[in-house]
Amino acid sequence: MGARALLLASDQLSRQLAELSFAPPIAHVYNPLEYARELWTDYLAKFGNDSGQVLLLGMNPGPWGMAQTGVPFGAVAIVRDWLALQGNVQPPASQHPRVPIEGLHCWRNEVSGERLWGWARQRFGTPARFFEQFFVANYCPLCFLEPSGRNRTPDKLPRAERQAVEAACDEHLRKVVDILKPTLVVGVGQYAEERARQALAGRDVPVGRILHPSPASPLANKDWSGQAEAQLRALGLSLP
Repeated sequence: MGARALLLASDQLSRQLAELSFAPPIAHVYNPLEYARELWTDYLAKFGNDSGQVLLLGMNPGPWGMAQTGVPFGAVAIVRDWLALQGNVQPPASQHPRVPIEGLHCWRNEVSGERLWGWARQRFGTPARFFEQFFVANYCPLCFLEPSGRNRTPDKLPRAERQAVEAACDEHLRKVVDILKPTLVVGVGQYAEERARQALAGRDVPVGRILHPSPASPLANKDWSGQAEAQLRALGLSLP
C-alpha cells in the first residue's frame, strides 16, 4: 500500500513540475521520475512499504546518481549490485551532451551516493536491514543543468522559479510523511533540513540534519560516515 501511494504522489509531483518553465542559465531540466520510472517503481516496491522509519531527505538528483537511475543518491553500482533494482531507462529527448543519460550503463561515479549508500552497506550489511530503520528520498526530483553542464541546485534558482518548485515539493513531502509516518525526518544537508522544517511546520514529526556527503564540502571529505553517524546518534538514533 505504501509503495503504491508513494508512486501516485510522485506521479502527481511530476505533472505539477512539468508545468513550470525555467529561464537561462538553466539549459536542461531532467526528471528521472519520468524517464527512469521503472527503476523508481522497483525501488518503491521493494523498500517503500514500511512505516515508522527515519526519512533521510536529500536535496535533488546529482547528474551521475539519481539523474541516471531514478533512485535518490543512486550511484549506479549501488543501485545495480546492492539494491539489486531492475528497469529500463528511456533517456529524455533533450539531453546535455556533457551529461548524457545512460542509466545503469553509466560509468561515471556519484561520490555523494557512493558515500551515503556505501555507509549503509558497511553498517547494515543488507538492504533489508537498512530499510528496517531508514528510507531515502529526495525533496526535489529535478536536475537542473547550465549550458556548461554544471549542476545548479534548487536553492540557486531565481526566487520566483524556486518558490514555484518549493510549493510543489513541500506539498509532496507532506504526502510522503503522511504515507510513511516517519519517526524522524533528517535533512541531508542544510537546504533539505530547512525545507523539511518549513513544509512540516506544525506536524508532530521531529526534523534534524546530517552533513551532506558532497565532495564539494571540505568537511564531508574528512570521514563523512563517522561524522554522519555521530550526528544521527546525537538525534537519538541507535545504530547496529
